[in-house]
Amino acid sequence: MLTGSGLEWTDSLVEEGTHMQSRIASKAAVIALLLGLLVAPAVARPQRNRTIIWTPPANVARLDLAGGPGGAAGAPRAPFTFIEEDTGGTNPKIKVKDARGVEWGVKWGEEVNSEVFASRLAWAVGYFVEPSYYVAKGTIKGATGLDRAKKFVGPDGAFFAARFERKDKGVTKLGDEQSWRWDQNPFVGSKELNGLKIMMMLVSNWDSKDRRDAGRGSNTKLFVINTRSGTETRYVVTDWGGTMGKWGGILRRAKWDCDGFAGQNDDFVKGVKNGVVEFGYSGQHTETIKDGIPVSHVQWLMTYLGKLTDAQIRAGLRASGASPADEECFTRAIRMRISRLQTMR
Repeated sequence: MLTGSGLEWTDSLVEEGTHMQSRIASKAAVIALLLGLLVAPAVARPQRNRTIIWTPPANVARLDLAGGPGGAAGAPRAPFTFIEEDTGGTNPKIKVKDARGVEWGVKWGEEVNSEVFASRLAWAVGYFVEPSYYVAKGTIKGATGLDRAKKFVGPDGAFFAARFERKDKGVTKLGDEQSWRWDQNPFVGSKELNGLKIMMMLVSNWDSKDRRDAGRGSNTKLFVINTRSGTETRYVVTDWGGTMGKWGGILRRAKWDCDGFAGQNDDFVKGVKNGVVEFGYSGQHTETIKDGIPVSHVQWLMTYLGKLTDAQIRAGLRASGASPADEECFTRAIRMRISRLQTMR
């Protein structure tokens, strides 16, 4: 039996041993928790549905307008194989498959140049467009029994001056009856929607049909895309062909006409009244497009549009099949319109 100092020494050992056991137990608990975190199954992130009309563009001044949203590497590659003729719309079109198995909608007619170029301007400032390319010439294998397109495709399949628009199988495109209206959508009054309206007027896109015109073919569509985080519904303008010419009534409208385009520069912006910009645009649903856009929304768009250089604009025009004369004419005219927007106060 221990007495006196020996007993105190024994009690001290017992107390120290108790503290050590407690520390060991605490450390073991921490290690177990860490190991549990390491081996625990990943918790699935909640899925979300997102509705979007615009996304912040990359460094605008460095964007490649010659390649567009699909880039130079995404351009259609020969040989092209005929799939079927597309009888929709007002212009002759067919569907083809390229050397990589990518499907394309091929169109001819007066909208070819304007659609490729105008859609790239919209893409450059953050709006969704379908990747399209101007193809100067080529051959389509098996293109027989054509109807409207037969005057653009020779007996040997040869063609000239076509617009190729990529068909993305990962995108669900809702029909005309499910398209959207300029005056009825989740973005009414927002800078993003008004920015899209300004881009429509900048390129003189008089063909602004929407769901109200579903019987004639709406040019506003909903694209549904499944992403890793959920479903994304995009509000898209799908037809930029009625551009780069004159706006106005049926008898005045034109496409890819630089003289007519430049001739309306003075009426593009007519002034500012009570903080709202007055535009001279005229097209389908004119008031819906041009009315009620505040100066602040123009200034917001110009933080992106104002960064485009003349060199980029020329490159986009050249890649869209513009002649040297049209390249210079359109570049000057577009710069004048951008400069006019930059003065809005």
